[in-house]
Amino acid sequence: MTRPITAGSDGSQESLAALAWAAREAVRRGAPLHVVHAWRFQGEGVAGAVDRETQQGWARDALARAVGTVAERHPGLTVTTDVREGDAVAALLAAAADAETLVLGSRGHGAVVGFLLGSVGQQVIAEATRPVVLVRAGDEAAAEAGGREVVVGQQGEPEDSADVIGFAFEAAAARGATVRAVRAWALPTVFTYSPGSMALADEAGGLEQYERKALGEALAPWRERFPDVPVVEHVEMGSAGQVLLTVAANAQLMVVGRRARRTAVGARIGSVAHGVLHHAECPVAVVPHT
Repeated sequence: MTRPITAGSDGSQESLAALAWAAREAVRRGAPLHVVHAWRFQGEGVAGAVDRETQQGWARDALARAVGTVAERHPGLTVTTDVREGDAVAALLAAAADAETLVLGSRGHGAVVGFLLGSVGQQVIAEATRPVVLVRAGDEAAAEAGGREVVVGQQGEPEDSADVIGFAFEAAAARGATVRAVRAWALPTVFTYSPGSMALADEAGGLEQYERKALGEALAPWRERFPDVPVVEHVEMGSAGQVLLTVAANAQLMVVGRRARRTAVGARIGSVAHGVLHHAECPVAVVPHT
């Protein structure tokens, strides 16, 4: 059975943009669309609160309005909905587990960045076992026009980024877009290159050639699997996050990987993913490494 493209909806402009993006993606991939609305009961002791049944009705009505707009735009699209009372993180993670991709809204730049730095989005991105795409309120279908690229960051050995690159190639194939594969490299220190890596770099003709060779090896199986997808290889010295953002102007989608780590204050995502999520104007897909 085809996994759905799943969108989280809360009635905000950001989530409506995410829902519209998810619907277009579902149409491109021939997949169903599933929409989840999580709400929490505001007890009778809260000023102005009403009973649970009324609040649930508001949640169902908000979701119905949002889904109705999508259904009008895409009359052939299969759409299912789920209104869940309780914790939003738990609801979204459960929905993501059965999804091809989970799509959420993002509020953009600033000290508080909606899903990005809020407790809900931070935990969902860090803990989801499926790719999560973040979409800003200003996103429009026109941004997916021909000529705009799917940009993907590649790091480490080929197997380290296989899921990330695979997601990018699949997205590009569905859009008829070019993949721009980016690998950033830094001047050598005892922390960035092992003695073995330095020996391989010397054999390759220098660090830049070593990095180009590593990127080419990571892309090779995906070029073979998707021969009709044009590919641009981009190798540049600098921090990975900064290099990715320098090529983001012509991106319709940015794809990065993440290895979540847990700290005393909760789940954290890597610095590259965090920086790209914070600053990129286009939708960003965060793909968990297996």
